[in-house]
Amino acid sequence: MLMSRSSRASSSKPKAVAVRTPAAKRAPASGPSARALPDRFFRHLVLNLRNGVLAIARDGRIAAMNEVAYRVLGLTPNEGDLGRPYAEVLQGCPEVVRVLQSAFDTSELPNRAELRLRKTGRAIGYTISKIFDDDQAEVGLTLFFKDLTRVEQLEERERLRDRLATLGEMAAAIAHEVKNPLASIEVMAGMLRRQLTDRPDAMETLGDIIKESKMANAIVVEVLEFVRPIRLQVEPLEVAEAARDAIQGLDHGAAQVRLQVDDGVPELMADPHQLRQLFTNLLTNAIEAIGPGEPVDVRISYVAEEAEPASAGPPPPAQVRIEVRDHGPGISEDDLERIFSPFFTTKPQGTGLGLSIVRKVVDAHDGIIDATSAPGRGTTFRVTLPVVPAPAYLKESNHGTHPRR
Repeated sequence: MLMSRSSRASSSKPKAVAVRTPAAKRAPASGPSARALPDRFFRHLVLNLRNGVLAIARDGRIAAMNEVAYRVLGLTPNEGDLGRPYAEVLQGCPEVVRVLQSAFDTSELPNRAELRLRKTGRAIGYTISKIFDDDQAEVGLTLFFKDLTRVEQLEERERLRDRLATLGEMAAAIAHEVKNPLASIEVMAGMLRRQLTDRPDAMETLGDIIKESKMANAIVVEVLEFVRPIRLQVEPLEVAEAARDAIQGLDHGAAQVRLQVDDGVPELMADPHQLRQLFTNLLTNAIEAIGPGEPVDVRISYVAEEAEPASAGPPPPAQVRIEVRDHGPGISEDDLERIFSPFFTTKPQGTGLGLSIVRKVVDAHDGIIDATSAPGRGTTFRVTLPVVPAPAYLKESNHGTHPRR
């Protein structure tokens, strides 16, 4: 934890926040040790908070910033940041800079508010408090914040399940009614085609009818597959093997994929078929977003269990992280919020189910998926899967997940 040691508000160095108590006021100043105890207590207090803490003096210089704050904001801890203007230190987090700038200019500070870091895609919940000295003069402010990304993703997962339950019943009924007529159209067009071999114009038209019928039938099958509950058949699995199988099975672009597997990546309890489907959909999506010959980078790494997590909600267990990055045109901010929604697509021939299926597979494995992108800067999909799935996902449940028996 980094913290300024200055003790006067008028000093050129930023002032450290002091704990004001009546007892401290009455205590005789018997020497340096009498003043050192409150400072040491405060340093330990901030160091042990599980929230990010950022204290700023009235002149805009950083007075204290703990390790959790650096971690949540995606910054590298640096002792030299103390005494520097917060706008310089936080230049990679413009959203936080704007919040702090407005906080100095208003008397009504948010008690509970949220923002999203564009750099990392994290959702941050924060509170701002002003700091006053013994004379009630304003000498700075403190930003307390916590990573709410996991909580937000868990809430969105539950909302998605509710939507899919309703959508599944409706889509299954419609798909069943559409599938039979499509099959009849394809069969009858095939019969006519065999009878009209001497009519080239009719043969071409009937060929188009058969082609479009097959395409419509494929969409119906994909919809039915999407709304059907996933029944996991879990077993010990090397994630790298699932990735290699998916790369080899690509229709095109396999040579563009660059796979990096870090040392020490453990096996997962996962469904091999579903995990290959996850890689296939993510890779296909990335390859379609780039030009011929451009690379798609895949990295598989191990994330140890956090003893003191910076995010709200239950602490995440040890995880395997999968990152798929392309160098394509990127995704706009508005579209980025909807890419996992069923039937949302920006592709002329897309069904909008590829990434929705990926998210469904990740949810079934009790994992988390997020995406970061910006126009012209490519897109990165990040999947984290627990090494040991939650017990609820290894039993038959309302989500349709089952262990291998």
